[in-house]
Amino acid sequence: MTRTVRLTMAQALTRFMARQMTEIDGARVPVFAGVWAIFGHGNVAGLGEALYQVRETLPTYRAHNEQAMAHAAIAYAKASFRRRMMAATTSIGPGATNLVTAAALAHVNRLPVLLLPGDVFASRIPDPVLQQVESFADATVSANDCFRPVSRYFDRIARPEQIVPAMARAMQVLTDPADCGPVTLALCQDVQAEAYDYPESFFDERLWLPRRLRPDRGELEGAVAAIRAAKKPLIIAGGGVLYSGAADALAALAEAGGIPVCETQGGKSSLPDSHPLNMGAVGVTGTEAANRLAREADLVIAVGTRLQDFTTGSWSLFADPDKRIVGLNVQPFDAGKHRALTLVADAREGLTELSDALAGWAAPAAWTTGAEAGKAAWQEAAERVTAATNAALPSDAQVIGAVQRAIGNDAIVLHAAGGLPGELHKLWQAGGPGSYHAEYGFSAMGYEIAGGLGAKMARPDKEVVVLVGDGSYLMLNSEIATSVMLGLKLTIVLLDNRGFGCINRLQVATGGASFNNLLKDAQHEVLPEIDFVAHAASLGAHAVKAASIAELEAALQAARESDRTSVVVIDTDPLASTEEGGHWWDVAVPEVSQREDVRNARASYEDAREKQRIGD
Repeated sequence: MTRTVRLTMAQALTRFMARQMTEIDGARVPVFAGVWAIFGHGNVAGLGEALYQVRETLPTYRAHNEQAMAHAAIAYAKASFRRRMMAATTSIGPGATNLVTAAALAHVNRLPVLLLPGDVFASRIPDPVLQQVESFADATVSANDCFRPVSRYFDRIARPEQIVPAMARAMQVLTDPADCGPVTLALCQDVQAEAYDYPESFFDERLWLPRRLRPDRGELEGAVAAIRAAKKPLIIAGGGVLYSGAADALAALAEAGGIPVCETQGGKSSLPDSHPLNMGAVGVTGTEAANRLAREADLVIAVGTRLQDFTTGSWSLFADPDKRIVGLNVQPFDAGKHRALTLVADAREGLTELSDALAGWAAPAAWTTGAEAGKAAWQEAAERVTAATNAALPSDAQVIGAVQRAIGNDAIVLHAAGGLPGELHKLWQAGGPGSYHAEYGFSAMGYEIAGGLGAKMARPDKEVVVLVGDGSYLMLNSEIATSVMLGLKLTIVLLDNRGFGCINRLQVATGGASFNNLLKDAQHEVLPEIDFVAHAASLGAHAVKAASIAELEAALQAARESDRTSVVVIDTDPLASTEEGGHWWDVAVPEVSQREDVRNARASYEDAREKQRIGD
């Protein structure tokens, strides 16, 4: 007879979560590092009581904003290379829908997070309850249906026993390298409190280890033949290299074959910047060293990347009409993009088998030495734009140079939206794997500070330095207080250009007038004088204003010695950006306009579109 234990659905869920394990460096640790929770009527009595019972083995953390706490959970998973993760629970209504942006962010970036929003009563007896969204035509719809398109797996738990198969499927998705992404289990609030006789086996400890998919023989042979025939091969390293722990395998293939490597935003730090074959960033925000090779390459080995438009220059960067792409990816959907020769495999396993099969082969020496010369030229250009300055309003690049000099490349530098991702992708000299943390798949403003908190939770041994613009800071800054409360020190560099400087530059570049982006160009009666130092201090951080690059470097050195989150504010130039490097990006310009600047931009746009290789 099956042995059972009587628990509420919420109690069964939390007990199950606490028993899921993984292995890191030979030590067995819980898969779930904790649960972020903001309680409301839809989860406090059910899931809140259940979390209290397991608080010693499954910690609960309180945040100030639902979107932010989910960002922190996602950043934790990213900084853990998807080996560990967190959950987030909210009440129904606005608490739940505040998670949707974070769910989309995790979906785009292929990152695991378990979302547990409260839902309406399964019984429907008290309908409509507080915060319930009612559909006039479909009684089964709730606000949580918003999660369906941005979840890898979605379920609504309307009976207590449904949590058994639901969690089995959830764990498969959360730990699968190909299907990895957000899981949403909408928890009907009455069902959270309902009891059921659960089989004790449901709570057995289970070990989840990463699946290492090896390449198909036929696909491997096709990839090897293509590489051996290449004269100008290039590797693009995406985030999958880091998640697979494939940095050493990547270096081995590149070094043995003399193949230059360039990196996406997600893949940056796959090789240290100092590696002679690391050409740095590729694509729209790429270095000239990498982009020159991409234009000339006759073979591109795309490893663990989804080849989004910033990487491919909106399908215009890889200019050789006879080039071939080898798509090495654990997800077939990504491996086959751009008519690639698919090599469906774990990045580490695939790179290792390619190295073995290519033993004795190398690219022509002229290609390799030319790449190294291009890197040296790029480094000189990068040093010029990041050099110290006495300018009253330094550029983002000059701030980046100051941060690099002050903290080196051992810390984790984290950023997300605006102009900083482009400048950091080009200019930051990353150290070891994971030292560069970019959220640029969804480019969500507001990720930065919450993401820094999650990264610090995952890597408490590392200094975490967050670079954020004033626009993103104003959108979502509340987790500064959470970092102070939890004793998780961050160093936050706030670049104040008084508006949305990046999008203003794009607006002007496409022929538009400066309009509604910089504060001075938005409708106003009085321009706001925002005291970011006072604001950050009010949340418990150490906060200072740096009046120059020299003061910024001194403040950052002081922040390293501090035991509390520090915010360093510096005014920057909203118009300046690094002209060196980069590539065209497809942003549609109006076909007709009264403005001559727009008409001229349209003509340039049409010329650039001629270089796109549609479907290629």
